[in-house]
Amino acid sequence: MPVSESQQKANQKWAENNKERRSYLSSRSSARSFIRNKATLEDLDELTQLIQERRNMLQ
Repeated sequence: MPVSESQQKANQKWAENNKERRSYLSSRSSARSFIRNKATLEDLDELTQLIQERRNMLQ
């Protein structure tokens, strides 16, 4: 379904005004996709360790 020209402009304006948020959402999406679709057991073990380290830093 095509998006109207005014909606395209609004989307572009939002993206320009929210670069950090857009980058955050893109990175989060990539991480989730990797975990769900491509990660091996070794990857998951390493990610679990990295997540725990990050949790400790944030507390």
